[in-house]
Amino acid sequence: MAFSALETIVLTRSVPDHGLMAGDLGTIVHLYDDGSAEVEFVTASGRTQAVVTLSAQDIRSVQPTDLVAVRPIDKSA
Repeated sequence: MAFSALETIVLTRSVPDHGLMAGDLGTIVHLYDDGSAEVEFVTASGRTQAVVTLSAQDIRSVQPTDLVAVRPIDKSA
């Protein structure tokens, strides 16, 4: 699947080292030629939680049936 810069995506696997869980929303900030993407994840208040390079298999497009939720960050991560 082709993604676009500034596209909102859904994380398909957890990345505990960055406090991220599958289902978290992020924004693509850079696309690489190999299909990977630099993705920024922010808290509900707008603070950057993580900027992570992910493969195309680690993310998916937002679907019309997706529901947005809020969860606390695991501060030990």
